[in-house]
Amino acid sequence: MSGDGSGVLVLAGTPIGRPDDAPPRLVAELARADVVAAEDTRRLRRLTTDLGVELTGRVVSYFEGNETARTPVLLEALLAGERVLLVTDAGMPSVSDPGYRLVAACVEADVPVTAVPGPSAVLTALAVSGLPVDRFCFEGFLPRKAGERGRRLAGLAREERTMVFFEAPHRTHAALAALAEAFGGDRPAAVCRELTKTHEEVRRGDLASLVAWAAEGVRGEVTLVVQGASPGASVASDPESLRAAVAEAEAAGATRKDAIRDVADAAGVPKRVVYDVVHKG
Repeated sequence: MSGDGSGVLVLAGTPIGRPDDAPPRLVAELARADVVAAEDTRRLRRLTTDLGVELTGRVVSYFEGNETARTPVLLEALLAGERVLLVTDAGMPSVSDPGYRLVAACVEADVPVTAVPGPSAVLTALAVSGLPVDRFCFEGFLPRKAGERGRRLAGLAREERTMVFFEAPHRTHAALAALAEAFGGDRPAAVCRELTKTHEEVRRGDLASLVAWAAEGVRGEVTLVVQGASPGASVASDPESLRAAVAEAEAAGATRKDAIRDVADAAGVPKRVVYDVVHKG
């Protein structure tokens, strides 16, 4: 417990695959915490065994199902002066994992929050993807329902930054197909599977080729990296927007051939993509 009566919340990044990627400070924080809040207490126990660390504080679960109810309990411990360590199954808490509610509650209550940096699937995937990394955005998990997923991707059609997505293995093929439909099959991308683990695989290519590859099924933790749209794209690249833009150009007097070419340039997609949308529906 803190000597000055003030608690502190420590967000700790945990290995995304290999236990020996854990930083020394994670071991120290695990050993000194008054409370360890874990997304999965069983995985926490495996991690501490691998790291050879003995927990002296009490362990509580903190996952999506109890996050709302347990946040005030942990905040009470922090206000009482306890050091609370928050860990999730892999990577950094709050990044597509539990943690945001507790951090927000601490900020509101003026409780100090700090972090133990650790391995990141987002940055690791970016680094090995071979795609531009000077500017990027993280989009987390795509919606599971096709309609919602399509609308999300339509809103990203003109995004020029490299995009990073998390995806479940059994939804990877559908996600890649949706990405190809929204951005065009020629858009460069990478599927990063089982990063840092024994069966790590990075599959690079255009979206069309990755869709074909994923059709046989994908296993393991998946991170998708997709190159952004060409700079200056002024037309969204989803099928509905492309059809509407071609129709508008034709109505203004352009031939269909010229309209398809101009719309493809404006949307930053290959002419074949616009041609297929217009002629094949």
